[in-house]
Amino acid sequence: MEYYLMYYLTGFIMIPALIFSVICQIKVKTAFKKYSQIRNSRNISGAEAAYRLLQLNGVTDVKIIPISGNLTDNYNPKTKEICLSQNVYNSASVAAIGVACHEAGHACQHAQEYFPLKIRNLAIPATRFGSYLGIPLVLLGLFFSFEPLTYIGIILYSAVVLFQLLTLPVEFNASKRALATIRDNQLLVDDEYKGAKKVLTAAALTYVAALVSALLTLLRLILVSGRRR
Repeated sequence: MEYYLMYYLTGFIMIPALIFSVICQIKVKTAFKKYSQIRNSRNISGAEAAYRLLQLNGVTDVKIIPISGNLTDNYNPKTKEICLSQNVYNSASVAAIGVACHEAGHACQHAQEYFPLKIRNLAIPATRFGSYLGIPLVLLGLFFSFEPLTYIGIILYSAVVLFQLLTLPVEFNASKRALATIRDNQLLVDDEYKGAKKVLTAAALTYVAALVSALLTLLRLILVSGRRR
């Protein structure tokens, strides 16, 4: 029971990560809401902007489809579909252009076999195991005083940290591609471009927050296992 108590007490180190994560989520929603109310001067929709980015990069086998939800936009490499939420797909707002072009940036990464993306995708199976089994195995190892099980749990959870680390260059690069296309082809101009950049920068911080949270969770597991020894 001492080690379970130690596990919960070390949960306090997660508080900064939780606060940071909440702040990032607020910044994303605030930026998206603000720039969703500003219509772009070229009057193009998110779907049209994504299509334009794909064409400029020679990507012709990717579909752009609408999906339900808010900020649920994503690129599915299995089906080669850019899935845009309704307030992005049909919207001609500054925020919609930024988000749509970001997802199109992921499609271009996939088509061009962007190396960090390939490495991140390879880590996905281990990440799933680590996410579901890492912490339970550590706790079981502590409960049964079986150190190998604890170590296995820590190693598995390390895959989650690695995945979050590999995600950063992928997300940053997608935003870089999006903003470069928006600027160079004047999909947005002047303050419109700055607004899209603020939206994507705020979104990027959520991935930083996810990495910080994963790192602190791993530290928490290591501290608990160290206390056990």
